[in-house]
Amino acid sequence: MLPETVPLGPGDPRRLGGYTLLGRLGEGGQGVAYLGRGRDGELVTVKLLHGGRAAGPRARSRFAKEAEAARQVAGPHTARVLAARVTGDRPYIVSEYVRGPSLQQVVTERGPLPEDRLQRVALRTARALAAIHRAGVVHRDFKPGNVLLAKGGAKVIDFGIARILDSTAITTGPVGTPAYMAPEQIEDEPVGPPADVFAWGATMVFAATGRPPFGTGPNAAVMRRVASRPPDLGDLRGPLRELVLACLDKNPAARPTAPQLVRALREGRPPAPKPRPDRIPRYRWRMMVALAVVVAAGFTIGVLLPGG
Repeated sequence: MLPETVPLGPGDPRRLGGYTLLGRLGEGGQGVAYLGRGRDGELVTVKLLHGGRAAGPRARSRFAKEAEAARQVAGPHTARVLAARVTGDRPYIVSEYVRGPSLQQVVTERGPLPEDRLQRVALRTARALAAIHRAGVVHRDFKPGNVLLAKGGAKVIDFGIARILDSTAITTGPVGTPAYMAPEQIEDEPVGPPADVFAWGATMVFAATGRPPFGTGPNAAVMRRVASRPPDLGDLRGPLRELVLACLDKNPAARPTAPQLVRALREGRPPAPKPRPDRIPRYRWRMMVALAVVVAAGFTIGVLLPGG
């Protein structure tokens, strides 16, 4: 039985890269995802860049980087890239089709995951992050919608804003989903693997409670909470609560790594806390400077007023 799709429209291609397109799976800001079938009958996901030849250089560059990033990652916990063409009239990426609903869909429709399933999803997604980081890639949009609950276990998909790590800090501005973005993404600080770990922690809170740890609402309000307020972990209990709390630390240097997450989940206990770094993140400096300005202004006004 084929998965549910939206019928192809007049402007949709019928074939790409040797694959027959059967219907639309979804559409996002970057492109359209189709269900495809190969000559051997294998089902695949084909992602086509919006705009084709008319797409701007920045969109094409980002699409090419997605393909490059996804090719670097191998393992049973992520969707494999099978083919890609990032030039020409219709740039596309062909990847393994993962049959199963997203974590977002399952929790929204059925409620929080039971504890045993939550533990399995936590371990498999932590292993996925470890594989992604081992390949030198930062996902940058890890969230419940990008975790598919397949028959064989959870898989992480969609490297749409992933980046290859190099010696240069990544500071391209806030990209991602606000409820699962790390403070450094919001504040345009360097973004590395710790941002994915933060997003993993927020995603596990959603899986366990049915809501993200910094609430919902307008993006600006959610981002303010992420940057300045403690997370709400609801009734999440036990070692997973402590582990998630460590992942949601405002300072990226204090968070555990993905391999540490895997070990902690296997052993059923949180990793040893890291020493608190001396460096104060830039967003903390900004708040301190703003407070100092307000205090100084108040002092000045008090001196200048009669009787001050």
